[in-house]
Amino acid sequence: MYYNFLIFSYVDKDFGTGVLKIIPGHDHNDYLLARKLGLPILNVMNKDGTLNEVAGLYCGFDRFEARKKLWLDLEETGLAVKKEPHTLRVPRSQRGGEVIEPLVSKQWFVTMEPLAEKALQAVQRGELTIMPERFEKIYNHWLSNIKDWCISRQLWWGHRIPVWYIVGKDCEEEYIVARNANEALEKAQEKYGKDVEIYQEPDVLDTWFSSALWPFSTLGWPDVSTQDFKKFYPTTVLETGHDILFFWVARMVMMGIEFTGAVPFSYVYLHGLIRDSQGRKMSKTLGNVIDPIDTIKEFGTDALRFTLALGTAGQDLNLSTERLTSNKAFTNKLWNAGKFVLQNLPSQSDISAWETILACKFDKEEALLRLPLPECWVVSKLHCLIDMVTTSYDKYFFGDVGRETYDFFWGDFADWYIEASKARLYHSGGHSVAQAVLLYVFENILKMLHPFMPFVTEALWQALPNRKEALMNSSWPQTSLPMHASSIKKFENLQSLTRAIRNARAEYSVEPAKRISASIVAGNEVIQYISKEKEVLALLSRLDLQNIHFTDSPPGDANQSVHLVAGEGLEAYLPLSDMIDVSAEVERLSKRLSKMQEEFDRLAARLSSPKFVEKAPEEIVSGVREKAAEAEEKITLTKNRLAFLQSTAVVSK
Repeated sequence: MYYNFLIFSYVDKDFGTGVLKIIPGHDHNDYLLARKLGLPILNVMNKDGTLNEVAGLYCGFDRFEARKKLWLDLEETGLAVKKEPHTLRVPRSQRGGEVIEPLVSKQWFVTMEPLAEKALQAVQRGELTIMPERFEKIYNHWLSNIKDWCISRQLWWGHRIPVWYIVGKDCEEEYIVARNANEALEKAQEKYGKDVEIYQEPDVLDTWFSSALWPFSTLGWPDVSTQDFKKFYPTTVLETGHDILFFWVARMVMMGIEFTGAVPFSYVYLHGLIRDSQGRKMSKTLGNVIDPIDTIKEFGTDALRFTLALGTAGQDLNLSTERLTSNKAFTNKLWNAGKFVLQNLPSQSDISAWETILACKFDKEEALLRLPLPECWVVSKLHCLIDMVTTSYDKYFFGDVGRETYDFFWGDFADWYIEASKARLYHSGGHSVAQAVLLYVFENILKMLHPFMPFVTEALWQALPNRKEALMNSSWPQTSLPMHASSIKKFENLQSLTRAIRNARAEYSVEPAKRISASIVAGNEVIQYISKEKEVLALLSRLDLQNIHFTDSPPGDANQSVHLVAGEGLEAYLPLSDMIDVSAEVERLSKRLSKMQEEFDRLAARLSSPKFVEKAPEEIVSGVREKAAEAEEKITLTKNRLAFLQSTAVVSK
């Protein structure tokens, strides 16, 4: 009964006759089934693809010819019932495309359970940490369900299996394991006499077996007294792709413990696979392989490195030109920021100026509080970044490091502080403080980005004055530096005000070069620190420096101004007459409103037609409804803006 159930579990009752043929010598599942049932393992095929004597009448036939001959014989004898087309899943060689025939043969195996048990315990005891953590489950699953490992490979290259046979003896019974041919011959002569002849096993070791020995075999092992072995084994971190966690990583762990008694590394950091822009694995068959040399020529080495490091922390990365183009722009931005810093530093011959700059220290809270608001803000943000980045590096969160540094450099330093510093450098005093902060922040950015972008950061570092050593040899930025939360909040209010004014200028299509007036309304405390940065506000918002007014109540012409709320307790009033020609804008909006109304009426007419609503496809009707709703919303906004402008025009008369 057990045999019937076991066989039935392998039968596909919806295919063919429902009768199960078993060919243990030429099918993996049949081999396992035959082992369970005690069936003989018969091999009907020679290694050249012809059939052997076990095939009976078909002995000597090529495998393909034998199949044709067999079917003809079935038809001639009347044993063939019917013939139906069927597509088989035939395994083929990836390199040559030849059909692969499963064949039982004698191979060398390694018993894996004892090795796997030690490798599992290494993770359980905390001797080995796998990152990201989710891959630990995969590691445990593979090793808990491990099978014996076939290490024989019939290839022309590789390490020969260290087994020698006795000429004239049965290979299964008589073989010698040795380190080399001389040692094998000595062992054979001791056992069989001086005239014995030996020959080495022609198979080579599985590539992963040789690779599993790499952590210690490259360091002088088995001589564990070598300096390399003592210094580098075990090491700290192994970084590799998640797809070879079992093929390579787990085997290195097992071999390392077995032959040296120690886990070869403490941490395993797994990155994702690089796929094409459609998420497909790169292969010659698909023709979607991206050549890194060509990519480097087009986008630069640093841009490619940054793209890969930013997007493969355990996750596969779809490598697209959009990502590379974006990070090439980031590299250019970094280079241009470096040029700006260099151009605004004093010459090296100006010793007095450099003494002033180098005297500025930012490692004490009192020194930080003496800085003007923009400088205190950017240094405080930098110190927060250093702590976050250092923590992320310690945890191997490399993707977080890249993103945090990217956001600070582009969003805070380049877009805000560099622009704000121009008020100091070009228009007022305090340029030495701005120079010191520019240099301090930029050199620390270079340090944090150097592991990602070594070439551009090293070039920029060595272009800075007074560099006594290469960037790669410099010390990591000091952590736990002071930061001033209040200054960060204050500058964020200044940013919100600037954004509000910029958005208003864009909404009313004010020419970029045109300077406009503004009244800033806030409480005394806010006014105090905003007014100190009047020049910065004017520079960033394109305001007329001589016509910025700070007050605690709305101005008298508030009804003729654009009212902006930048934050709680912080508002701005921009005189409309400074930004646009009201009459011309009313005329323009009136014409625009008329066209928008015509478009809405057409859409409404279609939706009111029963024929259209009932007969048109649902997606078409939904699309028209969305367009109508969008048009109606735009009409409402335009009417409100037009009413505001018309009321302003009436008041001004």
